[in-house]
Formats: sequence, C-alpha cells, structure tokens
Amino acid sequence: MDPIQFKFSNTSTRFYFDHNFSQLKKIADPKSAILITDENLFSSHTATFRNWNTIVLKPGEAFKVQATADSVIEQMIAFAADRKTTLIGIGGGVITDITGYVASIYMRGIPFGFVPTSVLAMVDASIGGKNGIDIGVYKNMVGTIRQPGFILHDYNLLRSLPQNEWVNGFAEIIKHACIKDAAMFRELEAATLKTYQQKKAVLHALVRRNAMIKIKVVQKDEFEKGDRRLLNFGHTLGHALENQYELSHGQAISIGMTYAAHISARLKGFKDTDRVVKLLERYELPTYASFNKKKVMEVLKMDKKRERKEMNYVLLEKTGKAVMESISLSQLEKIIEAL
Repeated sequence: MDPIQFKFSNTSTRFYFDHNFSQLKKIADPKSAILITDENLFSSHTATFRNWNTIVLKPGEAFKVQATADSVIEQMIAFAADRKTTLIGIGGGVITDITGYVASIYMRGIPFGFVPTSVLAMVDASIGGKNGIDIGVYKNMVGTIRQPGFILHDYNLLRSLPQNEWVNGFAEIIKHACIKDAAMFRELEAATLKTYQQKKAVLHALVRRNAMIKIKVVQKDEFEKGDRRLLNFGHTLGHALENQYELSHGQAISIGMTYAAHISARLKGFKDTDRVVKLLERYELPTYASFNKKKVMEVLKMDKKRERKEMNYVLLEKTGKAVMESISLSQLEKIIEAL
C-alpha cells in the first residue's frame, strides 16, 4: 500500500498506514539512519533492530528531559551523524518527543520519522510536529514544532503493549470523540476495550479515524493559533497533575477531562458530564481524584495556555463540539476548589 501524503505549512508528511516494520528499509537507508527506542521495546523486538544503528534509552516520562537529549546527541556524534542522517523514533510518546526534539536541534535540523508503537503515539503523540521535553514538573516546557518526514503504523507492534498502555491510549481517543466526533463517542459507548483488542479491523479503522482527526486539525492550524488548541481538552489540569503525582499521560488527562466536563456544565451549560465520566470509566480510566489543589494551581499557572491573568481553557458546548474559553485564574481557582 502506497503512503498518503499530507501537506502542512512548510513541508509534508508521508503516512504509511497498516504497513510492516520490515518496509522501513525502503523508506530510510539503514546506513544513513539512526533508530531511537527504549529498553522495553529493544528487548521485546531485538531481531527487529538488527542491522540498524540504534540508541536505546531508559523508558518513561521521567527520562523526557534535557539530559537524555544531550546523551542522544553525544551518541549521534559517535555514529558520525551528519545533516543527511535520518533519525527515526521507534516507540511511544516519550520516544517520538525526544526524537523530534533532537532532530530539530542537531546541526540546526536533520530529517526524522516515527514508527509509533503505542495506541497513544499512533493517534496523537507522533502526529502534528510538537516535539519537546519536560523541565521539572512542567510538561513540554521546551520544544519545537517541526513535522516528521514520515510516520509508519505497524499494528503488530501493539501485541507487546501492556494493558495499562492500551488504557492510556484510549484517553486520547475519547478526547477526540468529545471535541470533534459525536458519532465516534457513541461507537465507544457501545464497545469496550476488549472489542478493539480482539477485532483487528475495527481497531485499525479506529486508529486511522483518530489519526485523521488530528491531521486535519493540524493542517488547519499547525502553530496553535486557533482550532488546534481544542486538542488540549483535559490537558490543562491533566498536565499539572501528571508529573506531580507520577501519573501516566492517559490517567492525568482523563482526570483533567472529568473536571473540564464539570467546568463546561457550569460555564457552558454542557449536559453530558455523566456520559463523559461513564465513558472514561468504561475504558478503565480514572475520573475523580483527591489532589493538593493549591499546589496544582501553582503548576497550572505556568501552563503555556496562560495569557497574563487568564487561562485559555477548552470546554464542551455539547458532545463532539468544543470551544476555547478565557477564564480568569482567580475564577478557575474558585471553580476547581469547589469541585
């Protein structure tokens, strides 16, 4: 199957939906490419990485930091990487973030591509060109927006995915349904996680549908001036919780979506808060949580979506339709305290 090419403002990305990892050598020459992956994937798919220059990182969000980027750059120098080297991230959101970030700054920018290996990376993290690292508890505080040259989906790589990573990915799928696709929301309500794990064709269609939602949003608004900001539904509070409480990304934004639905009910008259909460719980995601609200507000105030004393918050008018609302930090603090 030939790739589908999607144009962005300054470049384009080739998407290889439903391909096999073995086809990667037709896309990038192993002699002039470097793969980046983590220890878990490397040990699960050792044969896959044979005959490729590979940099293996420790897994997890805790390593999505500048020290890891520095280590990758040092190893690239040891491989004699130059401006024609292609950097390829094989992994979940942490790996795609680090790969895109390093490729954007090494020698002021070299080619890169992704083979996402988690549901979350396939439907969200690998798409759209946002590449970044965390600084302390502040998520993605430093980074770039630069599109990958290609993205290859090999659904066979999901076989080794732990259950908690399936759950993690469905948080982003539910987010897309909440903000852009009421029909998909209803489909998810009628199914379960097992439905998608057991029926390959149904899973492949769902992953592609979600990838297309994000691609279309990014094509319209690559640099997050308008519609792309809606993709942050659940992320404002979620990011403030994620690193402080060592939650997975999916867990954190699921809690964030729960609170955002309640704020939507209060400020926009949103009537489906219970449906959102039930759907998250149906896919084994957390909803309500006790947390230090003052501490979380302190981190939230440093969110990139803050503009002076106001926060641009994504709210729902109805299922499948999100809007951006500017809320004063003092009002937001009162609402969160009351929930």
